Amino acid sequence: MFNPELETNKILEFIRKYFKDNNLGGVVLGISGGKDSGVVAGLMSLAIGKENVIGITLPCHSRENDKKDAISVANKFGFKLLNIDLTEVNDTFESEAKKALEINDDSLLKNSSINLKPRLRMASCYYIAAAMSAIKNKTYIVAGTSNKCELYVGYFTKGGDSVHDISVLADLTVEEVIKIGEYIGVPDEVIHKAPDDGLSGLTDEQKLGVKYSNIAKVINGELTSGEEYDKIEKLHKNSSHKFTIPTYKK
Repeated sequence: MFNPELETNKILEFIRKYFKDNNLGGVVLGISGGKDSGVVAGLMSLAIGKENVIGITLPCHSRENDKKDAISVANKFGFKLLNIDLTEVNDTFESEAKKALEINDDSLLKNSSINLKPRLRMASCYYIAAAMSAIKNKTYIVAGTSNKCELYVGYFTKGGDSVHDISVLADLTVEEVIKIGEYIGVPDEVIHKAPDDGLSGLTDEQKLGVKYSNIAKVINGELTSGEEYDKIEKLHKNSSHKFTIPTYKK
């Protein structure tokens, strides 16, 4: 039986020990308005102090409601929330890329466009982390927010949300993340929001074609056959390239 209080305390100790052992001063993370970033922001605030946490909203053709949810998380845990609008940067890059590729058909660039946004966002997080390190004269790192279910099926962007310096949700299923969020007081409208990437107009489950609850069952060995199992295992296998970089050695 999953115990959110016990697991939360273990995570907080994990964070504190890592920061102490590595003489770190603070953390930066993107706040999407979703449950994962809300839980990570809450855990970081409780572990190292809200004054050492910097959240960033990074809108890019985004929904205004997501920013409101991000603000509610920041208000709950008391950390500083910055806003960097990436819409113009994104559009300028895409325009220049189309010229370079000599492509006018946007349908050919759909996947490129979707994945550009998280890559710009992660670059922004590292920019702010480096800036805060200089301003405060102590090292700031970037926190990741992916959970175990997302990672299992490769639902993340290489060079985007896959890039981070510390990960506290990677061994927790979606349901376990929700339980921890409820325990530490992440706002209800955030912790119980249907997860989506805020980019494609689809929920995560619609994009993946499988349910997070079933991904957890596959991970836990509770689902071992059937159509849903086959879909999940195919996603898992097809995303293996995201976890390892083939390296030639002489």
